[in-house]
Amino acid sequence: MEISAARVKELRDMTGAGMMECKKALQEAGGDIDKAVDLLRVRGAAKAAKRAGREAREGAVGSYIHMGGRIGVLIEVNCETDFVARNELFQELVKDLAMHIAAMDPIAVTAEEIPAEVVARERAVALEKVKGAGKPENLHEKIVEGMMKKFYQERTLMDQEFVRDTDRKVRDLVAAAAATTGENIVVRRFARFAIGE
Repeated sequence: MEISAARVKELRDMTGAGMMECKKALQEAGGDIDKAVDLLRVRGAAKAAKRAGREAREGAVGSYIHMGGRIGVLIEVNCETDFVARNELFQELVKDLAMHIAAMDPIAVTAEEIPAEVVARERAVALEKVKGAGKPENLHEKIVEGMMKKFYQERTLMDQEFVRDTDRKVRDLVAAAAATTGENIVVRRFARFAIGE
């Protein structure tokens, strides 16, 4: 089957994948663009895992303003190439992440980035709650660990459930975009501003 250059370009614009990869995927999918996207995503997931260690120095700074200017977010998301940074899928990811941050108010990108004093304070509060609940002393540490895990899931961006699809975590959303583009994608940092905070 002969695949037109316009069809290859359309797939490339949708996915950010290379021209030859797009042509090959379209040929394998019999010209069906949706099947070709799925093929590229499957291949991209394997490649993205290999590329996770590669440096991501391109990307975009996105913003989101909510509630008539009462909450604002700035976010930096990086990728490997300027081509992907300008891609519609990548830009949509940046926008979705900024909107999610406005809604869910995470305090860090990952648990490792939460300041040690915040973790220590949270752990101390959890331990006092456990002691106050009259739980057996030999279970205190295990219960506190469970409470800390829940804290990380609720307060770190990558571990939160995505606000528009609670079946997926934010890390799954980023991984899917990395698989589709075939590049390493990293949420570098964010800042959330709210009136009165």
